[in-house]
Amino acid sequence: MYDFDNIDRLSDEELVNLLNKPDSIDKKLTSRADSVRREYYGKDVYLRALIEISSFCKNDCYYCGIRCSNKKATRYRLSKSELLDACKEGYELGYRTFVLQGGEDTYFTDDRLCDVVSDIRSKYRDCAITLSLGERSRDSYQALYDAGANRYLLRHETADNHHYNKLHPDSMSLDNRKQCLYALKEIGYQVGSGFMVGSPYQTTDNLVKDIRFLQELEPDMIGIGPYISHHDTPFNNMSDGSVHLTLRLISVLRLLFPYALIPSTTALNTLDPNGRVNGLKCGANVVMPNLTPIKYRGQYAIYDNKAVSGNEAAEYKKSLIKQINSAGYEVVMARGDVVKNSESTVVTDKK
Repeated sequence: MYDFDNIDRLSDEELVNLLNKPDSIDKKLTSRADSVRREYYGKDVYLRALIEISSFCKNDCYYCGIRCSNKKATRYRLSKSELLDACKEGYELGYRTFVLQGGEDTYFTDDRLCDVVSDIRSKYRDCAITLSLGERSRDSYQALYDAGANRYLLRHETADNHHYNKLHPDSMSLDNRKQCLYALKEIGYQVGSGFMVGSPYQTTDNLVKDIRFLQELEPDMIGIGPYISHHDTPFNNMSDGSVHLTLRLISVLRLLFPYALIPSTTALNTLDPNGRVNGLKCGANVVMPNLTPIKYRGQYAIYDNKAVSGNEAAEYKKSLIKQINSAGYEVVMARGDVVKNSESTVVTDKK
């Protein structure tokens, strides 16, 4: 039987065996992961307001519904006033972290983005501003940090070069993705990375490489979710990822990174109506309900049947809180910065 208190000492082969084990290990694994998250974060679950700012993207990732070659996709981008209105609504609802996510839209130059970030920072000084806008230059990341951004989410998606090349066109590279992540850390962001579970051609060895890369990177946030196919991509006939394996990996990641902020993702809830709650029980401690203006939510279709209503919507906060409370956790609307030790010493932002 595995010693879950020393999971960081497992060899690659032992990790492969753990990920492939029968269901019988999950009760003990989940229990230990939940215990560790309580040592660091208690019962707290942090809510983040997600604002999807653009469905335009210059990239052509083979798995993504908003890839540039998908001519059937409905495109939109938020104006500055729409974005600020969304933040105003979120602040009034009690959210204290705004997550600005979007495709790599060339319209959003450094000047435009810095103008928006600076305005949000001046209006909501007690809030964290998280960006998830893909690969940009180091100078761009620095300018956005100086304008007031605190955090940056950039999933590496897969840490195996061969696998990465099966998912992306030649114009993209894993090396550049990793360089972006290290640049973000050096600048001073709280950095998040992560990967898809069950993406096309993925092997268990690939997942172990993902874990090893995260151990090297030591991110503040780790986001994983099951791969879900989109009908207008080259992978339209591929099977979706496993909810079960995703939950097992959340527990493994909680034990390996006890301090990390780990979301229970929309993708989990899209494939399983109990996915979000089960993610929390397996060690996740962040939920990101959607605050994108309602008329655009269905257009940010990165995969099929993406959940955007009900408890996925930021306006349904009361219902979401009730669901989380019923699972034995407490919703916290504060910024929720990363905790680096179990005595709850909060790492504050540098500004």
